[in-house]
Amino acid sequence: MTTTLPGQADLSPARPWTDPSLPVEERVEALLALLTLEEKVAQLSSTWDDIEADGPEVAPGSNHFGRVGDLDQVARHGLGQLTRPYGTLPRPALEHARLLAERQRQIMAQSRFGIPAMAHDECLTGFTAYGATIYPTSLAMAATFDPALIRRVGAAIGIDMAAAGVHQGLAPVVDVIRDYRWGRCEETYGEDPHLVGEMGEAYVLGLQSAGVVATLKHFAGYSASMGGRNHAPAGLGRRELYDVILPPFERIVAAGVGSVMNSYAEIDGEAPAASRWLLTEVLRERWGFEGTVVSDYWSLPFLVNAHRVAADLPDAGALALTAGLDVELPDQRGFGDALVTAVREGRAAEADVDRAVRRVLRQKVALGLLDPDWAPEPPALRAGELDLDKPTNRQLAYTVAQSSVVLLQNADGLPLPSAGRIALIGPCADDVRTMFGCYSFPNHVLADRDDLGNGVEAVSLREALTAELPGVEWEFVPGCPIRDADGSGIPAAVEASHRADLTVLVVGDKAGMFGIGTSGEGCDVEDLRLPGVQEELVEAVLATGKPVVLVVNSGRPYAVGRFAADTAALVQVFLPGEEGGRAVAELLSGAANFSGRLPVQIPGSPAGQPYTYLHPPLGDRQSWLSNLDPTPAFPFGHGLSYTTFAVDGLRLDREQVPTDGEFEVSVRVRNTGAVRGAETVQLYFTDPVAQVTRPVRALLAFAKVELEPGEETVVRFGVHTDRLAFTGLEGHRIVEPGEILLYAGSSSGDTPNEAVLRLTGGQRNL
Repeated sequence: MTTTLPGQADLSPARPWTDPSLPVEERVEALLALLTLEEKVAQLSSTWDDIEADGPEVAPGSNHFGRVGDLDQVARHGLGQLTRPYGTLPRPALEHARLLAERQRQIMAQSRFGIPAMAHDECLTGFTAYGATIYPTSLAMAATFDPALIRRVGAAIGIDMAAAGVHQGLAPVVDVIRDYRWGRCEETYGEDPHLVGEMGEAYVLGLQSAGVVATLKHFAGYSASMGGRNHAPAGLGRRELYDVILPPFERIVAAGVGSVMNSYAEIDGEAPAASRWLLTEVLRERWGFEGTVVSDYWSLPFLVNAHRVAADLPDAGALALTAGLDVELPDQRGFGDALVTAVREGRAAEADVDRAVRRVLRQKVALGLLDPDWAPEPPALRAGELDLDKPTNRQLAYTVAQSSVVLLQNADGLPLPSAGRIALIGPCADDVRTMFGCYSFPNHVLADRDDLGNGVEAVSLREALTAELPGVEWEFVPGCPIRDADGSGIPAAVEASHRADLTVLVVGDKAGMFGIGTSGEGCDVEDLRLPGVQEELVEAVLATGKPVVLVVNSGRPYAVGRFAADTAALVQVFLPGEEGGRAVAELLSGAANFSGRLPVQIPGSPAGQPYTYLHPPLGDRQSWLSNLDPTPAFPFGHGLSYTTFAVDGLRLDREQVPTDGEFEVSVRVRNTGAVRGAETVQLYFTDPVAQVTRPVRALLAFAKVELEPGEETVVRFGVHTDRLAFTGLEGHRIVEPGEILLYAGSSSGDTPNEAVLRLTGGQRNL
């Protein structure tokens, strides 16, 4: 008999699951056949070893739930996943790696078959670890309109996570924004399902290219919560769900994403964590998803105490398992002992346990965790070095930040002069953490630990502007806090503006969690006014009559359009990460050119009119029917630069196409200005007469093109008619014959080019 240590399995016939030459299914079935019920359920469970019940609230209920137990107890039959081994406490990266290796060795020693756990962590704006690169928020990434760039970001994050021994990343968020008041807008890729799908797929392909499993979240409907309130019911009809919310998920499932996470919301009274319709019928039977479904943190106990669809934890575990959920995160409340109890009592079927375990083991086989040469030490620990903020990462973060900033308007306020006196005013001008998203380690974990710094080198916009324009005499006045109702500093700001030739006024958000910040998870707002007394600050500074460059650095679009007419320039920044200070300073100085485009509208009213640009005809302005005007101040896709462009010459390769066909659209774009720049050519469509109401305009395709002065090129878009599908009266996705109007231009509100396409033949069901 051969004796092996855990993690050093031999290839004898008695241990075929360790043999990489065998088919995956054969390896999985060989191991599954030997597992007891307790050992099977252990593979569907997780534990959060680093959680501090008295620490910052880093997940909804972390202070309430705390640790489920010590590792020797919770992993006594093995373990499916280790929760956030890097993203919970501020330790040096190599120390985290050593602790992860120790925990893996313990888990393997307690497992009869030496099965390691998968380790997962957050990675929304970079690997959420102390000292790891902080990239711009997802909303900023979307503003680049550059999927290839975001694929590079995903790959860079994946490389760092893989080196650290992390197997699964809990990103991206592919929820489509439906209400700007929702705190998690900053975590998404915007309000258009095509843009969200493009960016989300790019991120997933990048992350998974490094061998790290990506996790689509939140499936589904989370972003449509009523009133924009976190954890509220989603007021969704099935048509909105099918045509707006689900398409990015379906697209990225088809691209091969490894995992999907349920939504906290409810849809028409049904909790997604317990929805067989959503997790099995839609996700697996219709779309063919073969990966794992993991629960959002504590979704199973929420079935008991929040949704009230389960009587107790065994009931919650049984409901979720039967619906199609495979792994409970971040620990084992409804699975673990509770699920064993449910199976023993006949509330859940062991066959359903087996089904979920197969999915988990397939993933572990694919990751090499059951191979004979797998070791618990992360690659970086074996190498003795784990640099999570490499120069190449920083340069990539800088490129994304610079590409994401949107110039909304410019009345000769930019570029800034290189001499003279400039007042720099505002609460976001000299606070580095205002540039980070809510899932960055400093804002996520260190909100109450200023003594630990940020873990990465970052400069504020104030520092960056001072270095960028040394010939300027700068005067800095904060003016007011970000969120407190304290206007005592406004008079000093007004005086500084009077003394200056020009003012740069920087307002917006500081992201955080569950009310600590003004943007982020659990940081929802009642309306779209700037936080605190910042609106009063803006009004007071504009009233001086001096030229003002207004910079809004925020995680959601605020209704700042009313200030536009009085500003010398208006700039939108979506929390640009650790290199944001330098990137924004170079754009304001004219050393770099703006190329960002709006992934969300800038609303015209602070009341939070519940319409994104993707609305039906009744969502348009109709002043004779209502006194409320939902017209945005700046439309979806808008963005200016230091040069100008002309988009014209829209051509179709055919005027008619069958409902199951393809066509090509070509558009000419020219740089008509004096400097090099990038234009994002956007193709939209509308279906003027359909059996159900259709959006007045929807994004069909886009391409970002860099051109020298006077240079021109032709952009070509290949389009399949599937892209024109919608959910018809019978509840099926269809392509309907008839006219389609196509528009091309620089934003959803600037499309001077039009063409008509006729779809021929009969109605086609997809």
